[in-house]
Amino acid sequence: MPLVTITAQGKKSREFKQGVFASVHDALVSIGVSKDDRFLRFIELDESSFEYHPTFPDAASPRTSDFVLIEILLGSGRSVKLKRQLVEQIARGLREHGLDPEHAMVCLQDVPWENWSPAGGRLPHA
Repeated sequence: MPLVTITAQGKKSREFKQGVFASVHDALVSIGVSKDDRFLRFIELDESSFEYHPTFPDAASPRTSDFVLIEILLGSGRSVKLKRQLVEQIARGLREHGLDPEHAMVCLQDVPWENWSPAGGRLPHA
């Protein structure tokens, strides 16, 4: 049950947001997440509320105002190989939607399954 938060600077078009959402969700589905497991949010912050370095640590080109920070909470247990596949697929998806993957940072965080309550106050994995 991944939870995705995408943060960007300034207002973005509906097409931009949909392209990022599709890129991330399709990548998650490619590693075995259910297509119905879709919990994504897009946060738009003004310039004074979201700072980032143009190239640190190894961006191939300077980041623009289209930079997105993609944070994904994942249930623990996925291999590094699967995480690498996920990140590569996100980059491919962004490219397919006309977005530069050099302007995207992805951060994955493993969350123990017993810490998920998807509905009704139930902890199904505890």
